[in-house]
Amino acid sequence: MTAALVAAGLGLVPGMASAAERPGTAVGQGLTKSAAGAGAGKGERAAAQTWHSPAERTVRTVRGAAEGKAVAPQVAGVGKGNPDLAVQLDGAGYTALGLHLRTKITSVDDALEVVVDWGDGKTEKQTVKGSAEPDFAHSYAEVGQYQVSVKVTDAVNGVVAENGFAYLTPGSDFTPHAPTRLLDTRDGTGVQAGKVAARGTTRVKIAGNARIPADVRAVVLNVTVTNTTTDGHVTVFPGKGSTRPNTSNLNYAAGQSVPNLVIVPVGTDGYVELFNGGWGAVDLLADVTGYFTRSSSSGYTPMAPTRFVDTRTGVGTTKGGLASRSAFSTRIGGLKGVPADVTAVALNVTVTGPRQAGHLSVYPGGGQPPTTSSLNFAAGETVANAVIVPVGPDGTISVFNGAWAETDVVVDVVGHYAKDGKAAYRPYEPRRWFDTRDPASWWYGGRLPAQGYVSMWGDPEARGGEAYVLNTTVTNAAEAGFLSVAPSPFPWLHNDQPGAPVPPSPDASTLNWTAGKTVANLVQASGGEHGILNFWNQGWKDVDLIVDTFGAYEAY
Repeated sequence: MTAALVAAGLGLVPGMASAAERPGTAVGQGLTKSAAGAGAGKGERAAAQTWHSPAERTVRTVRGAAEGKAVAPQVAGVGKGNPDLAVQLDGAGYTALGLHLRTKITSVDDALEVVVDWGDGKTEKQTVKGSAEPDFAHSYAEVGQYQVSVKVTDAVNGVVAENGFAYLTPGSDFTPHAPTRLLDTRDGTGVQAGKVAARGTTRVKIAGNARIPADVRAVVLNVTVTNTTTDGHVTVFPGKGSTRPNTSNLNYAAGQSVPNLVIVPVGTDGYVELFNGGWGAVDLLADVTGYFTRSSSSGYTPMAPTRFVDTRTGVGTTKGGLASRSAFSTRIGGLKGVPADVTAVALNVTVTGPRQAGHLSVYPGGGQPPTTSSLNFAAGETVANAVIVPVGPDGTISVFNGAWAETDVVVDVVGHYAKDGKAAYRPYEPRRWFDTRDPASWWYGGRLPAQGYVSMWGDPEARGGEAYVLNTTVTNAAEAGFLSVAPSPFPWLHNDQPGAPVPPSPDASTLNWTAGKTVANLVQASGGEHGILNFWNQGWKDVDLIVDTFGAYEAY
Protein backbone atom coordinates (compact mmCIF):
# COMPACT_ATOMS: atom_id res chain seq x y z
CA MET A 1 0.00 0.00 0.00
CA THR A 2 1.45 3.36 -0.97
CA ALA A 3 1.47 6.33 1.33
CA ALA A 4 -1.76 8.30 1.40
CA LEU A 5 -2.28 11.29 -0.80
CA VAL A 6 -3.58 14.22 1.21
CA ALA A 7 -5.66 16.90 -0.47
CA ALA A 8 -5.43 20.50 0.58
CA GLY A 9 -9.21 20.81 0.83
CA LEU A 10 -11.71 21.67 -1.82
CA GLY A 11 -11.67 25.36 -0.99
CA LEU A 12 -8.24 25.49 -2.62
CA VAL A 13 -9.14 23.66 -5.82
CA PRO A 14 -8.94 26.36 -8.54
CA GLY A 15 -11.96 25.20 -10.52
CA MET A 16 -14.16 22.31 -11.56
CA ALA A 17 -12.94 22.18 -15.18
CA SER A 18 -13.50 19.46 -17.74
CA ALA A 19 -10.73 18.33 -20.04
CA ALA A 20 -10.89 18.39 -23.82
CA GLU A 21 -13.00 15.58 -25.18
CA ARG A 22 -11.06 12.62 -26.55
CA PRO A 23 -12.38 9.70 -28.61
CA GLY A 24 -13.28 6.79 -26.38
CA THR A 25 -12.90 8.70 -23.13
CA ALA A 26 -15.61 11.32 -23.32
CA VAL A 27 -16.45 12.48 -19.83
CA GLY A 28 -18.83 15.40 -19.98
CA GLN A 29 -19.01 17.84 -22.87
CA GLY A 30 -15.42 19.01 -22.56
CA LEU A 31 -16.33 22.28 -24.28
CA THR A 32 -16.09 24.86 -21.52
CA LYS A 33 -14.77 25.31 -18.01
CA SER A 34 -17.14 25.66 -15.07
CA ALA A 35 -16.41 27.58 -11.89
CA ALA A 36 -16.55 25.98 -8.48
CA GLY A 37 -19.62 28.04 -7.60
CA ALA A 38 -20.51 31.39 -6.12
CA GLY A 39 -18.21 32.39 -3.33
CA ALA A 40 -15.76 29.54 -3.93
CA GLY A 41 -12.62 30.05 -1.90
CA LYS A 42 -14.18 33.00 -0.06
CA GLY A 43 -16.08 31.11 2.60
CA GLU A 44 -19.40 32.03 1.00
CA ARG A 45 -21.96 30.10 -0.98
CA ALA A 46 -24.94 31.19 -2.99
CA ALA A 47 -28.23 30.40 -1.29
CA ALA A 48 -30.37 27.65 -2.74
CA GLN A 49 -33.43 29.87 -2.28
CA THR A 50 -34.07 33.43 -1.07
CA TRP A 51 -37.07 35.37 0.21
CA HIS A 52 -37.65 39.10 0.64
CA SER A 53 -40.45 40.94 2.37
CA PRO A 54 -39.87 44.73 2.25
CA ALA A 55 -40.49 47.10 5.12
CA GLU A 56 -43.48 48.50 3.24
CA ARG A 57 -45.34 45.27 3.98
CA THR A 58 -45.06 45.85 7.72
CA VAL A 59 -48.37 45.85 9.56
CA ARG A 60 -48.34 48.40 12.43
CA THR A 61 -50.66 48.08 15.39
CA VAL A 62 -50.97 50.93 17.91
CA ARG A 63 -51.79 49.86 21.42
CA GLY A 64 -52.76 51.79 24.49
CA ALA A 65 -49.65 52.06 26.63
CA ALA A 66 -51.60 51.70 29.86
CA GLU A 67 -54.37 49.25 28.97
CA GLY A 68 -52.51 47.16 26.41
CA LYS A 69 -55.55 47.39 24.13
CA ALA A 70 -55.60 48.18 20.41
CA VAL A 71 -56.71 51.75 19.76
CA ALA A 72 -57.09 53.86 16.67
CA PRO A 73 -53.93 55.59 15.41
CA GLN A 74 -55.51 59.01 15.75
CA VAL A 75 -55.84 58.73 19.55
CA ALA A 76 -53.72 61.61 20.85
CA GLY A 77 -50.32 60.64 22.22
CA VAL A 78 -50.61 56.90 21.60
CA GLY A 79 -47.94 55.47 19.26
CA LYS A 80 -46.82 58.95 18.26
CA GLY A 81 -43.32 58.39 19.66
CA ASN A 82 -42.34 55.78 17.04
CA PRO A 83 -44.41 56.49 13.91
CA ASP A 84 -42.01 54.82 11.44
CA LEU A 85 -41.48 51.50 13.23
CA ALA A 86 -41.06 48.84 10.52
CA VAL A 87 -39.18 45.63 9.80
CA GLN A 88 -37.73 44.28 6.55
CA LEU A 89 -37.12 40.52 6.20
CA ASP A 90 -34.60 38.65 4.06
CA GLY A 91 -34.50 34.86 4.21
CA ALA A 92 -31.97 32.49 2.67
CA GLY A 93 -31.97 28.70 2.54
CA TYR A 94 -28.40 27.42 2.37
CA THR A 95 -29.25 23.88 3.40
CA ALA A 96 -32.05 21.39 2.86
CA LEU A 97 -33.86 22.21 6.11
CA GLY A 98 -32.31 25.45 7.34
CA LEU A 99 -33.35 29.11 7.19
CA HIS A 100 -31.09 32.10 7.81
CA LEU A 101 -33.23 35.15 8.58
CA ARG A 102 -31.89 38.70 8.48
CA THR A 103 -34.07 41.52 9.80
CA LYS A 104 -33.70 45.25 9.29
CA ILE A 105 -35.62 47.28 11.88
CA THR A 106 -36.33 51.01 11.55
CA SER A 107 -37.13 52.61 14.89
CA VAL A 108 -36.51 55.43 17.32
CA ASP A 109 -33.83 54.78 19.92
CA ASP A 110 -35.99 52.82 22.38
CA ALA A 111 -35.84 49.23 23.66
CA LEU A 112 -37.57 46.72 21.38
CA GLU A 113 -38.56 43.09 21.77
CA VAL A 114 -38.14 41.01 18.60
CA VAL A 115 -39.94 37.65 18.40
CA VAL A 116 -39.58 35.27 15.46
CA ASP A 117 -42.30 32.67 14.94
CA TRP A 118 -40.77 29.97 12.70
CA GLY A 119 -44.13 28.46 11.81
CA ASP A 120 -43.38 25.01 13.26
CA GLY A 121 -44.46 25.74 16.81
CA LYS A 122 -41.08 27.23 17.80
CA THR A 123 -40.21 30.85 18.51
CA GLU A 124 -37.06 32.85 19.20
CA LYS A 125 -36.63 36.17 21.00
CA GLN A 126 -34.06 38.99 21.06
CA THR A 127 -33.98 42.43 22.68
CA VAL A 128 -32.47 45.32 20.71
CA LYS A 129 -32.39 49.10 20.98
CA GLY A 130 -33.51 51.35 18.17
CA SER A 131 -32.77 50.61 14.53
CA ALA A 132 -30.98 47.26 14.33
CA GLU A 133 -30.35 44.25 12.10
CA PRO A 134 -30.53 41.12 14.27
CA ASP A 135 -29.93 37.77 12.53
CA PHE A 136 -31.62 34.47 13.30
CA ALA A 137 -31.11 30.87 12.14
CA HIS A 138 -33.39 27.87 12.37
CA SER A 139 -33.49 24.24 11.28
CA TYR A 140 -36.76 22.46 10.51
CA ALA A 141 -37.37 18.84 11.42
CA GLU A 142 -39.38 18.14 8.25
CA VAL A 143 -39.50 19.41 4.71
CA GLY A 144 -42.47 21.55 3.72
CA GLN A 145 -43.86 25.09 3.77
CA TYR A 146 -43.87 27.22 6.92
CA GLN A 147 -45.32 30.66 7.67
CA VAL A 148 -42.52 32.73 9.20
CA SER A 149 -43.40 35.96 11.02
CA VAL A 150 -41.44 38.57 12.96
CA LYS A 151 -43.08 40.79 15.59
CA VAL A 152 -41.29 43.89 16.89
CA THR A 153 -42.82 45.41 20.04
CA ASP A 154 -42.07 48.94 21.30
CA ALA A 155 -43.63 48.80 24.76
CA VAL A 156 -42.61 52.38 25.58
CA ASN A 157 -44.62 53.85 22.74
CA GLY A 158 -47.26 51.13 22.52
CA VAL A 159 -46.52 50.13 18.94
CA VAL A 160 -46.21 46.66 17.35
CA ALA A 161 -44.77 46.06 13.86
CA GLU A 162 -45.21 42.69 12.12
CA ASN A 163 -43.99 41.20 8.83
CA GLY A 164 -43.66 37.70 7.41
CA PHE A 165 -43.46 35.34 4.44
CA ALA A 166 -44.15 31.72 3.49
CA TYR A 167 -40.93 29.69 3.59
CA LEU A 168 -40.52 26.55 1.50
CA THR A 169 -37.60 24.31 2.49
CA PRO A 170 -34.99 23.78 -0.26
CA GLY A 171 -34.80 20.08 0.63
CA SER A 172 -37.10 17.25 -0.47
CA ASP A 173 -38.05 13.84 0.92
CA PHE A 174 -37.92 10.58 -0.99
CA THR A 175 -40.90 8.46 -2.03
CA PRO A 176 -40.15 4.97 -3.38
CA HIS A 177 -41.72 3.93 -6.69
CA ALA A 178 -42.11 0.43 -8.07
CA PRO A 179 -39.54 0.05 -10.90
CA THR A 180 -41.36 1.35 -13.99
CA ARG A 181 -40.16 2.06 -17.53
CA LEU A 182 -40.80 5.65 -18.60
CA LEU A 183 -38.64 5.77 -21.71
CA ASP A 184 -37.57 3.25 -24.34
CA THR A 185 -36.62 4.65 -27.73
CA ARG A 186 -36.62 1.12 -29.21
CA ASP A 187 -40.37 0.61 -28.91
CA GLY A 188 -41.67 4.15 -28.46
CA THR A 189 -42.30 4.10 -24.71
CA GLY A 190 -42.55 7.73 -23.63
CA VAL A 191 -41.32 9.06 -26.98
CA GLN A 192 -41.58 8.38 -30.70
CA ALA A 193 -39.67 5.21 -31.51
CA GLY A 194 -36.24 5.70 -33.03
CA LYS A 195 -32.63 6.10 -31.98
CA VAL A 196 -31.34 9.33 -30.43
CA ALA A 197 -29.11 11.00 -33.01
CA ALA A 198 -25.44 11.73 -32.46
CA ARG A 199 -25.10 14.85 -30.31
CA GLY A 200 -28.89 14.79 -30.05
CA THR A 201 -31.35 14.94 -27.17
CA THR A 202 -34.53 13.15 -26.17
CA ARG A 203 -36.81 13.94 -23.28
CA VAL A 204 -38.96 11.96 -20.87
CA LYS A 205 -42.05 13.18 -19.04
CA ILE A 206 -41.78 12.83 -15.25
CA ALA A 207 -44.40 15.03 -13.56
CA GLY A 208 -47.83 13.43 -13.72
CA ASN A 209 -46.48 10.28 -15.38
CA ALA A 210 -46.84 6.81 -13.80
CA ARG A 211 -48.53 8.38 -10.75
CA ILE A 212 -45.57 10.66 -10.05
CA PRO A 213 -47.06 13.87 -8.55
CA ALA A 214 -47.10 17.12 -10.49
CA ASP A 215 -45.01 18.87 -7.82
CA VAL A 216 -42.09 16.42 -8.12
CA ARG A 217 -38.72 18.10 -7.52
CA ALA A 218 -36.26 15.39 -8.55
CA VAL A 219 -36.43 11.82 -9.80
CA VAL A 220 -34.36 8.64 -9.51
CA LEU A 221 -33.86 6.99 -12.90
CA ASN A 222 -31.88 4.00 -14.03
CA VAL A 223 -30.70 5.12 -17.46
CA THR A 224 -29.43 2.56 -19.98
CA VAL A 225 -27.78 3.14 -23.36
CA THR A 226 -27.84 0.30 -25.89
CA ASN A 227 -27.40 -0.46 -29.61
CA THR A 228 -24.29 1.72 -29.68
CA THR A 229 -22.03 1.94 -32.74
CA THR A 230 -19.38 4.39 -31.47
CA ASP A 231 -17.92 5.48 -28.15
CA GLY A 232 -19.64 8.28 -26.26
CA HIS A 233 -21.38 9.45 -23.11
CA VAL A 234 -24.85 10.42 -21.88
CA THR A 235 -25.73 13.52 -19.87
CA VAL A 236 -29.06 13.72 -18.03
CA PHE A 237 -30.34 17.13 -16.93
CA PRO A 238 -33.59 18.99 -16.12
CA GLY A 239 -35.94 20.10 -18.87
CA LYS A 240 -37.18 23.68 -19.27
CA GLY A 241 -35.43 26.14 -17.00
CA SER A 242 -31.92 24.68 -17.22
CA THR A 243 -29.00 24.25 -19.60
CA ARG A 244 -26.95 21.15 -20.32
CA PRO A 245 -24.08 20.91 -17.80
CA ASN A 246 -20.42 20.02 -18.43
CA THR A 247 -20.81 16.70 -16.65
CA SER A 248 -21.63 13.15 -17.68
CA ASN A 249 -23.74 10.37 -16.17
CA LEU A 250 -22.59 7.31 -18.09
CA ASN A 251 -20.00 6.36 -20.72
CA TYR A 252 -20.27 3.72 -23.41
CA ALA A 253 -18.19 2.00 -26.09
CA ALA A 254 -19.30 0.64 -29.44
CA GLY A 255 -21.45 -2.45 -28.98
CA GLN A 256 -22.00 -1.91 -25.24
CA SER A 257 -25.21 -1.77 -23.22
CA VAL A 258 -24.42 0.38 -20.17
CA PRO A 259 -26.68 1.46 -17.26
CA ASN A 260 -26.17 4.04 -14.54
CA LEU A 261 -28.38 5.43 -11.81
CA VAL A 262 -29.21 9.13 -12.04
CA ILE A 263 -30.77 11.52 -9.53
CA VAL A 264 -31.84 14.57 -11.50
CA PRO A 265 -34.06 17.61 -10.83
CA VAL A 266 -37.20 17.85 -12.94
CA GLY A 267 -37.55 20.86 -15.23
CA THR A 268 -40.28 23.47 -14.83
CA ASP A 269 -42.06 21.74 -17.73
CA GLY A 270 -42.10 18.42 -15.84
CA TYR A 271 -39.51 16.79 -18.13
CA VAL A 272 -35.96 15.46 -17.95
CA GLU A 273 -33.57 15.66 -20.92
CA LEU A 274 -31.11 12.97 -22.07
CA PHE A 275 -28.22 14.03 -24.32
CA ASN A 276 -26.28 11.57 -26.47
CA GLY A 277 -22.69 12.82 -26.44
CA GLY A 278 -21.46 10.22 -28.91
CA TRP A 279 -20.93 10.48 -32.65
CA GLY A 280 -23.36 7.67 -33.47
CA ALA A 281 -27.08 7.20 -32.81
CA VAL A 282 -28.09 5.16 -29.72
CA ASP A 283 -31.17 3.80 -27.98
CA LEU A 284 -31.93 5.11 -24.49
CA LEU A 285 -34.04 3.63 -21.68
CA ALA A 286 -35.09 5.22 -18.38
CA ASP A 287 -36.70 3.38 -15.45
CA VAL A 288 -38.02 5.23 -12.40
CA THR A 289 -37.52 3.81 -8.87
CA GLY A 290 -38.39 6.86 -6.77
CA TYR A 291 -38.84 10.62 -6.63
CA PHE A 292 -38.45 13.62 -4.31
CA THR A 293 -41.08 16.15 -3.25
CA ARG A 294 -41.40 18.79 -0.54
CA SER A 295 -44.01 16.69 1.23
CA SER A 296 -42.81 14.84 4.30
CA SER A 297 -42.07 11.23 3.35
CA SER A 298 -38.81 9.28 3.81
CA GLY A 299 -35.51 10.84 4.87
CA TYR A 300 -32.10 9.40 4.09
CA THR A 301 -29.52 7.86 6.41
CA PRO A 302 -26.10 6.98 4.93
CA MET A 303 -24.03 3.98 5.96
CA ALA A 304 -20.45 2.94 5.45
CA PRO A 305 -20.72 0.45 2.55
CA THR A 306 -21.85 -2.85 4.12
CA ARG A 307 -21.98 -6.20 2.34
CA PHE A 308 -25.38 -7.89 2.53
CA VAL A 309 -25.07 -10.42 -0.30
CA ASP A 310 -22.21 -12.33 -1.90
CA THR A 311 -23.19 -15.47 -3.78
CA ARG A 312 -19.53 -16.50 -4.00
CA THR A 313 -19.34 -17.03 -0.23
CA GLY A 314 -23.00 -17.53 0.71
CA VAL A 315 -23.48 -14.17 2.45
CA GLY A 316 -27.19 -13.24 2.47
CA THR A 317 -28.25 -16.09 0.21
CA THR A 318 -27.34 -19.60 -0.90
CA LYS A 319 -23.69 -20.07 -1.85
CA GLY A 320 -23.21 -20.44 -5.59
CA GLY A 321 -23.98 -18.44 -8.73
CA LEU A 322 -27.52 -17.22 -9.30
CA ALA A 323 -29.04 -19.56 -11.88
CA SER A 324 -30.36 -18.32 -15.20
CA ARG A 325 -33.85 -16.77 -15.22
CA SER A 326 -34.14 -17.17 -11.46
CA ALA A 327 -34.23 -14.90 -8.42
CA PHE A 328 -33.32 -14.82 -4.74
CA SER A 329 -34.68 -12.66 -1.90
CA THR A 330 -32.64 -11.30 0.97
CA ARG A 331 -33.61 -9.45 4.11
CA ILE A 332 -32.48 -5.83 4.44
CA GLY A 333 -34.82 -4.32 7.05
CA GLY A 334 -33.76 -4.88 10.65
CA LEU A 335 -30.24 -6.13 9.84
CA LYS A 336 -26.77 -4.59 10.17
CA GLY A 337 -28.01 -1.17 11.26
CA VAL A 338 -30.85 -0.84 8.75
CA PRO A 339 -34.15 -0.10 10.58
CA ALA A 340 -37.02 -2.55 10.37
CA ASP A 341 -39.35 0.13 8.98
CA VAL A 342 -37.09 0.99 6.03
CA THR A 343 -39.04 2.07 2.93
CA ALA A 344 -36.22 1.91 0.37
CA VAL A 345 -32.53 1.12 0.28
CA ALA A 346 -29.53 2.51 -1.63
CA LEU A 347 -27.32 -0.26 -2.97
CA ASN A 348 -24.26 -0.92 -5.04
CA VAL A 349 -24.95 -4.13 -6.97
CA THR A 350 -22.13 -6.00 -8.71
CA VAL A 351 -22.21 -8.87 -11.20
CA THR A 352 -19.04 -10.92 -11.54
CA GLY A 353 -18.14 -13.98 -13.56
CA PRO A 354 -21.25 -14.11 -15.78
CA ARG A 355 -21.23 -17.00 -18.24
CA GLN A 356 -23.28 -15.11 -20.83
CA ALA A 357 -24.54 -11.59 -21.48
CA GLY A 358 -27.68 -10.54 -19.65
CA HIS A 359 -29.18 -8.21 -17.07
CA LEU A 360 -30.18 -8.07 -13.41
CA SER A 361 -33.42 -6.66 -12.06
CA VAL A 362 -33.61 -5.58 -8.41
CA TYR A 363 -37.12 -5.13 -7.00
CA PRO A 364 -39.13 -5.19 -3.73
CA GLY A 365 -39.30 -8.57 -2.04
CA GLY A 366 -42.56 -10.45 -2.42
CA GLY A 367 -43.25 -9.07 -5.88
CA GLN A 368 -42.79 -10.31 -9.41
CA PRO A 369 -39.69 -9.47 -11.49
CA PRO A 370 -40.34 -6.22 -13.38
CA THR A 371 -39.73 -5.63 -17.06
CA THR A 372 -37.08 -3.07 -16.09
CA SER A 373 -33.38 -3.74 -15.57
CA SER A 374 -30.96 -2.55 -12.89
CA LEU A 375 -27.70 -3.39 -14.66
CA ASN A 376 -26.52 -5.00 -17.88
CA PHE A 377 -23.46 -7.20 -18.39
CA ALA A 378 -21.52 -9.08 -21.04
CA ALA A 379 -20.00 -12.53 -20.65
CA GLY A 380 -17.02 -12.49 -18.30
CA GLU A 381 -17.51 -8.87 -17.20
CA THR A 382 -17.46 -7.56 -13.64
CA VAL A 383 -19.95 -4.69 -13.61
CA ALA A 384 -21.30 -2.56 -10.75
CA ASN A 385 -24.27 -0.20 -10.70
CA ALA A 386 -25.93 1.93 -8.04
CA VAL A 387 -29.53 0.94 -7.31
CA ILE A 388 -32.24 2.60 -5.22
CA VAL A 389 -35.11 0.17 -4.70
CA PRO A 390 -38.22 0.01 -2.49
CA VAL A 391 -38.13 -2.64 0.22
CA GLY A 392 -40.96 -5.15 0.36
CA PRO A 393 -43.45 -5.28 3.27
CA ASP A 394 -41.45 -8.14 4.78
CA GLY A 395 -38.22 -6.11 4.77
CA THR A 396 -36.69 -7.91 1.78
CA ILE A 397 -35.52 -7.15 -1.73
CA SER A 398 -35.23 -9.59 -4.64
CA VAL A 399 -32.66 -9.95 -7.41
CA PHE A 400 -33.54 -11.60 -10.74
CA ASN A 401 -30.94 -12.89 -13.20
CA GLY A 402 -32.30 -12.24 -16.69
CA ALA A 403 -29.45 -14.05 -18.45
CA TRP A 404 -29.55 -17.58 -19.81
CA ALA A 405 -26.56 -18.62 -17.70
CA GLU A 406 -25.66 -18.27 -14.03
CA THR A 407 -23.68 -15.40 -12.52
CA ASP A 408 -22.37 -14.32 -9.13
CA VAL A 409 -23.98 -11.31 -7.47
CA VAL A 410 -22.66 -8.97 -4.76
CA VAL A 411 -24.88 -6.43 -2.96
CA ASP A 412 -23.52 -3.64 -0.74
CA VAL A 413 -25.85 -1.32 1.19
CA VAL A 414 -24.72 2.33 1.29
CA GLY A 415 -27.79 3.91 2.88
CA HIS A 416 -31.50 3.66 3.54
CA TYR A 417 -34.73 5.69 3.48
CA ALA A 418 -37.24 5.62 6.32
CA LYS A 419 -40.04 7.73 7.81
CA ASP A 420 -37.77 8.87 10.63
CA GLY A 421 -34.72 9.47 8.40
CA LYS A 422 -33.46 12.99 9.09
CA ALA A 423 -31.63 13.99 5.90
CA ALA A 424 -33.48 15.64 3.01
CA TYR A 425 -32.14 15.88 -0.52
CA ARG A 426 -31.02 19.21 -1.96
CA PRO A 427 -29.96 19.13 -5.61
CA TYR A 428 -27.71 21.80 -7.03
CA GLU A 429 -26.34 22.63 -10.43
CA PRO A 430 -24.20 19.72 -11.65
CA ARG A 431 -20.50 20.55 -11.79
CA ARG A 432 -17.14 18.90 -12.07
CA TRP A 433 -15.53 18.45 -8.66
CA PHE A 434 -12.14 17.25 -9.89
CA ASP A 435 -10.53 15.56 -12.87
CA THR A 436 -7.06 14.02 -12.55
CA ARG A 437 -6.49 14.61 -16.29
CA ASP A 438 -6.81 18.37 -15.85
CA PRO A 439 -4.27 20.28 -13.71
CA ALA A 440 -6.70 23.22 -13.53
CA SER A 441 -9.09 21.18 -11.40
CA TRP A 442 -6.69 18.78 -9.70
CA TRP A 443 -4.34 20.03 -7.00
CA TYR A 444 -2.14 16.90 -7.05
CA GLY A 445 -1.29 17.10 -10.73
CA GLY A 446 -1.13 13.40 -11.49
CA ARG A 447 -3.12 10.22 -11.87
CA LEU A 448 -4.64 8.32 -8.96
CA PRO A 449 -1.87 5.90 -7.99
CA ALA A 450 -2.27 2.13 -7.95
CA GLN A 451 -3.26 0.83 -4.51
CA GLY A 452 -3.42 4.44 -3.31
CA TYR A 453 -6.12 6.82 -2.20
CA VAL A 454 -6.89 10.52 -2.03
CA SER A 455 -8.71 12.25 0.84
CA MET A 456 -11.10 15.08 0.02
CA TRP A 457 -13.29 17.22 2.21
CA GLY A 458 -16.98 16.68 1.54
CA ASP A 459 -18.39 18.79 -1.26
CA PRO A 460 -18.27 22.47 -0.13
CA GLU A 461 -21.62 23.17 -1.79
CA ALA A 462 -23.21 21.03 0.92
CA ARG A 463 -23.64 22.32 4.46
CA GLY A 464 -24.61 19.83 7.08
CA GLY A 465 -24.13 17.15 4.45
CA GLU A 466 -24.91 13.63 5.61
CA ALA A 467 -24.09 12.21 2.17
CA TYR A 468 -23.08 13.49 -1.25
CA VAL A 469 -24.51 12.45 -4.60
CA LEU A 470 -21.55 12.01 -6.94
CA ASN A 471 -20.84 10.45 -10.30
CA THR A 472 -17.44 8.77 -10.37
CA THR A 473 -15.75 7.90 -13.66
CA VAL A 474 -12.53 5.97 -14.20
CA THR A 475 -10.72 6.18 -17.54
CA ASN A 476 -7.32 5.49 -19.14
CA ALA A 477 -6.90 2.23 -17.23
CA ALA A 478 -4.08 -0.10 -18.35
CA GLU A 479 -5.60 -3.16 -16.68
CA ALA A 480 -8.64 -4.26 -14.66
CA GLY A 481 -9.32 -2.90 -11.18
CA PHE A 482 -11.96 -1.33 -8.98
CA LEU A 483 -12.67 1.91 -7.14
CA SER A 484 -13.85 2.24 -3.54
CA VAL A 485 -15.35 5.40 -2.03
CA ALA A 486 -15.65 5.42 1.75
CA PRO A 487 -15.63 7.86 4.69
CA SER A 488 -12.26 8.55 6.26
CA PRO A 489 -11.79 7.04 9.74
CA PHE A 490 -9.38 9.87 10.64
CA PRO A 491 -9.85 13.62 11.12
CA TRP A 492 -8.20 15.93 8.59
CA LEU A 493 -5.36 17.11 10.83
CA HIS A 494 -4.49 13.48 11.49
CA ASN A 495 -4.45 12.79 7.75
CA ASP A 496 -2.29 15.85 7.11
CA GLN A 497 0.57 15.00 9.48
CA PRO A 498 3.83 13.44 8.25
CA GLY A 499 3.71 9.70 8.82
CA ALA A 500 -0.07 9.73 9.29
CA PRO A 501 -1.54 6.22 9.47
CA VAL A 502 -3.05 4.74 6.33
CA PRO A 503 -6.72 3.82 6.80
CA PRO A 504 -7.77 0.24 6.14
CA SER A 505 -8.68 -0.50 2.53
CA PRO A 506 -12.49 -0.79 2.11
CA ASP A 507 -13.96 -4.18 1.24
CA ALA A 508 -16.81 -2.80 -0.86
CA SER A 509 -16.38 -1.64 -4.45
CA THR A 510 -17.98 1.39 -6.07
CA LEU A 511 -17.19 0.60 -9.68
CA ASN A 512 -15.17 -1.97 -11.63
CA TRP A 513 -13.22 -1.40 -14.82
CA THR A 514 -11.29 -3.32 -17.45
CA ALA A 515 -8.30 -2.21 -19.50
CA GLY A 516 -9.07 0.57 -21.95
CA LYS A 517 -12.68 1.10 -20.83
CA THR A 518 -14.25 4.28 -19.41
CA VAL A 519 -16.65 3.31 -16.62
CA ALA A 520 -18.99 5.47 -14.52
CA ASN A 521 -21.17 4.83 -11.48
CA LEU A 522 -23.31 6.95 -9.17
CA VAL A 523 -22.18 7.16 -5.54
CA GLN A 524 -24.18 8.27 -2.50
CA ALA A 525 -21.12 8.74 -0.34
CA SER A 526 -21.06 9.57 3.35
CA GLY A 527 -18.28 11.74 4.75
CA GLY A 528 -18.65 9.90 8.05
CA GLU A 529 -17.82 11.41 11.42
CA HIS A 530 -15.17 13.74 10.00
CA GLY A 531 -16.80 14.82 6.74
CA ILE A 532 -13.93 13.45 4.64
CA LEU A 533 -14.19 11.09 1.66
CA ASN A 534 -11.47 8.66 0.60
CA PHE A 535 -11.28 7.63 -3.06
CA TRP A 536 -9.32 4.37 -3.40
CA ASN A 537 -7.73 2.96 -6.55
CA GLN A 538 -7.83 -0.74 -5.73
CA GLY A 539 -6.14 -1.69 -9.01
CA TRP A 540 -2.46 -2.32 -9.66
CA LYS A 541 -2.04 0.42 -12.27
CA ASP A 542 -2.54 4.19 -12.08
CA VAL A 543 -5.87 5.50 -13.44
CA ASP A 544 -7.60 8.79 -14.12
CA LEU A 545 -10.56 9.64 -11.90
CA ILE A 546 -13.29 12.17 -12.65
CA VAL A 547 -15.88 13.14 -10.02
CA ASP A 548 -19.01 15.19 -10.76
CA THR A 549 -21.35 16.41 -8.02
CA PHE A 550 -25.14 16.64 -8.22
CA GLY A 551 -26.49 17.27 -4.73
CA ALA A 552 -26.40 16.36 -1.06
CA TYR A 553 -28.52 14.88 1.70
CA GLU A 554 -28.57 17.39 4.56
CA ALA A 555 -29.96 17.00 8.07
CA TYR A 556 -30.38 20.71 8.81
